[in-house]
Amino acid sequence: MPLQVHAQSPTVKAGAGVSAENRPAVFPAPITTDSFAELKENSPFIRTLNINKSLILTGMARIEENTVATMLDLETRRSYTLFQGEVSEEGWQLVEINGDPSDVETLTAKVKVDGTEVVSIRYEKAPIMKGGTSGVMVSTRIGDGTPGGGKNPHGGPDPRVLTPDQLKDARNAVRNIKAGFGADGYADNATIPPAVVAKASKLSLQQREKINVKMYEYRNKGLGMPERQKIYNGLLDKELKNR
Repeated sequence: MPLQVHAQSPTVKAGAGVSAENRPAVFPAPITTDSFAELKENSPFIRTLNINKSLILTGMARIEENTVATMLDLETRRSYTLFQGEVSEEGWQLVEINGDPSDVETLTAKVKVDGTEVVSIRYEKAPIMKGGTSGVMVSTRIGDGTPGGGKNPHGGPDPRVLTPDQLKDARNAVRNIKAGFGADGYADNATIPPAVVAKASKLSLQQREKINVKMYEYRNKGLGMPERQKIYNGLLDKELKNR
């Protein structure tokens, strides 16, 4: 009869030559609120479902009998290509494109989402990313088509997309703090309070530009001067603490 040998793992008992500090952890680290920080910032439950507000039609083409549309999400900067009659990975389906094919600015795409709802996506030239510290998006087609024009505060579908003259004003105010700019919450041609000038002067050019661009986003959202003035001062204080 062959001899059978059974290996037995040694057992280490608590306190038997191994201190509590040196014993390996048995349980995983406890979960804290910090564990959910990323989920809170990018929650899938608060992602906008109004794709006609964040998507723009950037082009279309006809390949044989198939119609193809290209779109851009202004929030994520992600591009999409949709084929008529086919369902994309996102569950979207290009239904049709209306307008004059020879004039892209007249085009509107109808897209079916979730298999039932149909939304209209209008054409707009894709915003370009301006260089510099802010990396702000600047529209090349605003409102009535003129630079800085438009009937709304900024003329575009996304308040984060500045007009060329808004970006110019924000950057001019980086070096000329006393002159102010159109979104700081102070009246036009008003003297910026010395205390505000003093705070802004302590910040770097990059910090000032970031704040000025952000203030134009608030202006484009329709916030009034009292609200913007309070936010502007709050952003200055916050950047001073982060120096």
